[in-house]
Amino acid sequence: MAWFYLVYQSWAMDHMDLVDMAMPGMLDWGVRDLAIIFSMWTVMMVGMMAPSASPMVLLFARIQKERHGHGRPMVAGSLFLLGYLLVWTGFSLAATLIQWALHNTMLISPMMVGTNPLLGGALLVAAGIYQWTPAKEACLMRCRSPLGFLLTEWRDGASGALVMGLRHGLFCTGCCWMLMLILFVVGVMNLLWLALLTAFVLLEKTLPQGRWMTRASSLALITWGIWMWIARPPLT
Repeated sequence: MAWFYLVYQSWAMDHMDLVDMAMPGMLDWGVRDLAIIFSMWTVMMVGMMAPSASPMVLLFARIQKERHGHGRPMVAGSLFLLGYLLVWTGFSLAATLIQWALHNTMLISPMMVGTNPLLGGALLVAAGIYQWTPAKEACLMRCRSPLGFLLTEWRDGASGALVMGLRHGLFCTGCCWMLMLILFVVGVMNLLWLALLTAFVLLEKTLPQGRWMTRASSLALITWGIWMWIARPPLT
């Protein structure tokens, strides 16, 4: 459902002469504009991040089913997923406020693409550097081992499932938040980049070569950012 919404929104932005879609205003934003952007970011994060959480959620549901077979109360995996997505909803709020600031300073276009190559390059370099940090590595390790996470973080009951989902969401956000900010460079509603980032996050967490992907992406992002600085139009 989230991806259906994203595909439709991307199509509608390219065919605004045919459809009447809700878009934020061109000038000062009000509550309605912020609500539109927040809703958009929230749906984007559901579509992009839920796939990478699926191994953890499915393993949680399997364990719950086995425990239920031994007389333990059954707890739905949807509670775990809810906690996970609540954290990304909080990130969506932060991203909305960042976009609001960029809009007010005219550093992002009405089509939600970054307009300043210096800022864009800085974001790319920062994202590349973050890929090498101990914080990234620690969070990625927790996300790459669903069984290890559940063994160390297990809590019983519905509230326990929600807390576990929240904690997994925090580790996942710590792993991927800088990658999500790349959207301010390439376009917040750039469907190709949404798909590429979704696939990268999923593969980074699940493939045995995930750490090599992290290192390679770091070098690529830093190189891209430096190229944006070098290739920017001369100041007049």
